[in-house]
Amino acid sequence: MPACQLPVGTCPDMCPAAERARRERERRLHRLEVAPGGGGDRPRADPQRTVKEYSRPAAGKPPPSPSQLRPPSVLLATVRYLAGEVAGSAEASPAEVAGFVADRLRAVRLDLAQQGAGDAEEAVVLEAALATLLAVVARLGPDAACGPADPVLLQLQVQEAFGSLRRCYARGAVPPARQATFQGLFLLYNLGSVEALWEILQLPADVRACPGLRLALAVDAAFREGNAARLFRLLRTLPYLQSCAVQGHVGRARREALARLARALSTSKGQTLPLGCLVHLLALDGTHEARELCQAHGLPLDGEDRVVFLRACYAERGPPPSGTCHVLVASKLQGRSIEEVVMAEEEEVGSTRCPG
Repeated sequence: MPACQLPVGTCPDMCPAAERARRERERRLHRLEVAPGGGGDRPRADPQRTVKEYSRPAAGKPPPSPSQLRPPSVLLATVRYLAGEVAGSAEASPAEVAGFVADRLRAVRLDLAQQGAGDAEEAVVLEAALATLLAVVARLGPDAACGPADPVLLQLQVQEAFGSLRRCYARGAVPPARQATFQGLFLLYNLGSVEALWEILQLPADVRACPGLRLALAVDAAFREGNAARLFRLLRTLPYLQSCAVQGHVGRARREALARLARALSTSKGQTLPLGCLVHLLALDGTHEARELCQAHGLPLDGEDRVVFLRACYAERGPPPSGTCHVLVASKLQGRSIEEVVMAEEEEVGSTRCPG
């Protein structure tokens, strides 16, 4: 159906009143939505905290009425609420927060798809939603697979968010500078993917000339070339959201760099390298992480905190350790909330100008 024939949302709340009442009645409220002091036998929904949950559209079911759809302004306010009040919440674990935020942001994208929003205002909502999702997923850290959130499902949600935003960009209503930052995030999230790089290289020249995308292309090139020194130097300079996007590839990059060092330095007597050098080269969070990385790959240490590269000692068992990434990611928050980061990204993207 053409966009002009789609309804325009009129729901003024983050969650339609009918859904809020139904989920309260069915006891399907998330604890992050329950009114303070209302978590007893019959939890009460807090209208200021309850957010519309995702519900897959059923075949043959009539489209939702405008009163069930939130307009772009309400959707943007919803995303900012999730970024500011929920993303850093201490009421739940990072994994529980990530699962909740991912589901509610999926509902935001569905509301946009089911109404006739303009491309420019749709892009603003999708950009803020994607930035928030990247940040909450990055907060999971190395123990993501051990928590209640499904890492595979979260990865799928991020890819779907990129897909929605990039389809919006393809309609041509968003300036190159706005596109470049988030196209760069797409490349960093899919670092090393031939398909992702090909898609980026098909973008118009004025988009590819923008600083945000040029930096992402430089990171991708260093990753492909196995240039660890340049790669980790660039990773240190990335802003917070870009660091969140690339975080999932850091463990693999460190493993590949360590494997190259092992091939170059291993001898029968064993050449040594101070752990401090490894910390600097691979942007690790300290000698303790360097020690764990070496031990995970069968490389022994001597009594002076040096890794010994003995021939045939290097081994890869299981997936590469993900590490904590404080230096490369968490430290770049610099005391800001995720909402502040998302809003700062919006301001920076809005003021960026591309060459030509």
